[in-house]
Amino acid sequence: MHLFCYTISRKPLEKFETIPAVRQQIKHLKSQGKSIGLVPTMGALHRGHIELIRSSRKVSDITVVSIFVNPIQFNNPEDLLKYPRTLSADLEILSREGTDLVFVPDEKELYPEAITTEFDFGPMEQVMEGRFRPGHFNGVAIVVAKLFHILQPDVAFFGQKDLQQVSIIRRLTKDLSIDTSIEMIPTVREEDGLALSSRNLRLSENGRTLAPKLYQALQKCKTELLNGGDWFSIRKKVIEEELLPAAIQPEYLELVELKRFSLTYKPVNGTPFAICIAANIENIRLIDNLVIGE
Repeated sequence: MHLFCYTISRKPLEKFETIPAVRQQIKHLKSQGKSIGLVPTMGALHRGHIELIRSSRKVSDITVVSIFVNPIQFNNPEDLLKYPRTLSADLEILSREGTDLVFVPDEKELYPEAITTEFDFGPMEQVMEGRFRPGHFNGVAIVVAKLFHILQPDVAFFGQKDLQQVSIIRRLTKDLSIDTSIEMIPTVREEDGLALSSRNLRLSENGRTLAPKLYQALQKCKTELLNGGDWFSIRKKVIEEELLPAAIQPEYLELVELKRFSLTYKPVNGTPFAICIAANIENIRLIDNLVIGE
């Protein structure tokens, strides 16, 4: 009796660092009728990114991940300097997850000259992240537009944790008639509710203990709202009784109507809305949200 062992070979991860090289490969794949799924990242990959990659692999022939810490979306130079960079570990994760192609340009490759183009998304970028991070969404829109133009994805995957960013990118693709559909994947959380984020790596042990209070605050707001509470009273109570006593400094805690991404003070039945928070723990800025009614 003979036993035969078969080894299933997985195509190795292809890494590209220049625009001409990756464009040529994408063109080749497209000529074969392959669909392209894109997961744009700034590296320091975690389970949230893995969920995006797996979502892409389910519906796309080819999954592409970009890794680029985009300097023009940081309004705080110190934040840019401290952003974790773990390329070797990231490439191991991508290979393990069966990613087909990774695009890892350096700054000069994407920005050979100073960028003069500017995007203005009107009222939807003037609240929350846009208010506290001036220029942030212009930087996001520029890098995403460039990646879409270079990599020609049929679909791109983003996490719900960056809810306002997803709304901005959907507006970008609509206004510029970019033929890429945008898929938002639910936030991946730790067992204690903390939304996964590359910034979590910078928290001390004590800071990590405090961080789940952001999610707890969102849940408390949701419960009180659905019980008919007044938003302004709820927000004041949660900030004063839940966040500040824990040395958590909130930047905003807002109720947002999702279709127009505008601030509101009272949810309307049948209209999707979200409760959004940004806060500093140990001078590390974290964001989170809960979507209700979608």
